Amino acid sequence: MIPQSPRDISSYRITFFFGPEPVEEQPDVLNCVFNVKKRSWKAGIQISVEVSTKQLEVLRQKMCLADRLTKSITTLAPHERPQYQERIADLFVQAVCWCKLDLRLQAGLTQENQRILADELMIELDQEVGNRADYVLAYILGELDLTPHHSVSSTS
Repeated sequence: MIPQSPRDISSYRITFFFGPEPVEEQPDVLNCVFNVKKRSWKAGIQISVEVSTKQLEVLRQKMCLADRLTKSITTLAPHERPQYQERIADLFVQAVCWCKLDLRLQAGLTQENQRILADELMIELDQEVGNRADYVLAYILGELDLTPHHSVSSTS
């Protein structure tokens, strides 16, 4: 189950399609693709959401992601941890891309396939991920079927 976004974007139905994947000819940029359908539209659209690896690293450090996930990961058997660690990296990118997509949805969309470039909404995304650190953590833990440990408070 995907945690709900804090703002009302209920007129859209969003489905994660694929990603993260490197953007062609931009090795420092990753993207995730989402299917988006508004209730009033006859058909949905695809939106590619890009984020730079540099911005992802800054966001990861700001929200102390490793520290916040440590207790949940240590409950796993040692031989399972590496595969979970790999998935955490991908799930973090997906969660950040969801946040960036939500920012675009709040402004409204036209019914056409779109691409949100890595250099768009950068400042807004920094603030959004900071405000939604619990959402990002819940998304990752939910996708991994792990229980959250609340001993590490969220940072803004």
